[in-house]
Amino acid sequence: MTYDRQLVSNGNPMEAVVGFSRAVRVGRHVAVGGTAPVDAQGRTVGPGDLHAQARRCFEIAQEVLATAGAGLEDVVRTRLILTDIERWKEAIEARKAFCLDARPVDTIMAVTRFVNPEWLIEIEVDAIIADRDR
Repeated sequence: MTYDRQLVSNGNPMEAVVGFSRAVRVGRHVAVGGTAPVDAQGRTVGPGDLHAQARRCFEIAQEVLATAGAGLEDVVRTRLILTDIERWKEAIEARKAFCLDARPVDTIMAVTRFVNPEWLIEIEVDAIIADRDR
């Protein structure tokens, strides 16, 4: 069986330079890469505010999923990557607004820092598009 491969961009000029996509859809699977808390101009949203940053990451992921033909109901895994693991509950509060109904599996982990030191979190999302004809 052969599947088409759809690359989803959000316009980041580094995608072509570095060789990455915001998301990739292969068949019914959509993988959304590490999503940072940035606005349309690339500025950090909510410096110091983990909840606001997590919410922004999920908003971006939701937009990318839609572009790939998926929705929040298709999410099967989330990964919350934090610079301060002690603040995990703030991230989970934001996650609930986007994932409570789908109840995907979740991983929460910590890193030392991100490329932009203002970022407190990045989020990855995997989805499998449901066969809605069943």
